[in-house]
Order: sequence, then structure tokens, then C-alpha cells
Amino acid sequence: MLLANCSKKVCPVNSTPAKKPEPLKKPDFEKSLARLEEVVRRLESPQLALDEAMKLFEEGVALSRECQKQLEEAEGRVEILLKKADGKLAAEPFEPEKESGKENEA
Repeated sequence: MLLANCSKKVCPVNSTPAKKPEPLKKPDFEKSLARLEEVVRRLESPQLALDEAMKLFEEGVALSRECQKQLEEAEGRVEILLKKADGKLAAEPFEPEKESGKENEA
């Protein structure tokens, strides 16, 4: 019988092994950004072969685009959260606090 292997768990009659469909997983922004920074560091190396540099450059462009896309999505979510009580969107520019000494660090 199909239910014999279910022990004390609830098992649907027509079930297949418990495997959830995996949604397309977005790369984590911080991980993508860290990888992009690593790619840039490696590209700045004078010992890098041209083929490897081209592969890294392509990866860097893709990472940059993904990070930009995620930032734009986050901006859209922030705008939604800034709706006023009357339901109208109050799009306000985001002005991060300037951290002294961080702008010129390399």
C-alpha cells in the first residue's frame, strides 16, 4: 500500500517524493557585490592573462547589472512604503548620511 511508507506523517495518496519546485533564486545582493569587488581586484592585477581577464570582465558586467536591478527593485519597494495616509505616493529622494572619510577611500 502507498501509505505504508508514510509512518506517522500525513501523506497524500498521489504524492511523489517530497521535492518542492525550486523558484528561481535571486543572488544575494551582498554576495553579488562582494564577488564584484573581488572581480575588480583581480582585473586590476597586471599578471592576469587576457582570456581570464575577459571572462572576469563578462562576469563583472553581469554582476553589476544584477546589483543595479536589485537596487532599483529596493527603491521601488521603499517608494511603496512611503505612501502617505491618503494613499498618494510621496516619492522623496533618498539622501544617505554622508560618512566622513568614506568617499575618498579606495
